[in-house]
Amino acid sequence: MEIVKNEQLNSMEGPEDWFSGSVRIDPLFPKREVTQAAGALVTFEAGARTAWHTHPAGQTLIIQSGLGWVQREGGPIEVVKPGDIVWFEPNEKHWHGASSNKAMSHIAIQEEVNGTVVTWMEKVTDEQYSK
Repeated sequence: MEIVKNEQLNSMEGPEDWFSGSVRIDPLFPKREVTQAAGALVTFEAGARTAWHTHPAGQTLIIQSGLGWVQREGGPIEVVKPGDIVWFEPNEKHWHGASSNKAMSHIAIQEEVNGTVVTWMEKVTDEQYSK
C-alpha cells in the first residue's frame, strides 16, 4: 500500500500551448509501472478551455463542479454539470472547458498507449467556442 499525501502533489498552471484562459491542474494519481491510467483534477475559470486534442485510449471526464462545455469534432457543444460523466472514444478529436460565465472542474482519466497519452492540436478559436 502507498498513501500519497495531498501536500506532495503540487498544483500547476495549464500550459499555454494546450489551454486558453486560466486553467489549474492538480495531479491525482500517476501512471505506474503496472498500470496505464493517470488522473488529474482540472479547474477551468470561466471562458477557459483545452485545445483540440485526442487520446489513443480515449478519455473519461467526471464533472465535479460548475458548468462546462464539451465538443467532439463535427458535433454540437454539449453542456455538462456536476455528476455528469463524459467518455471520448480513442482518437476522437475533442475539446472541453468551462462555460463562458461559470468555472468548471472535472477529473480527467486517460491511459497511455505506446508511450503516448494525448496528442495536442490547434487551439479552439473564440468563434468555435462561442457557437
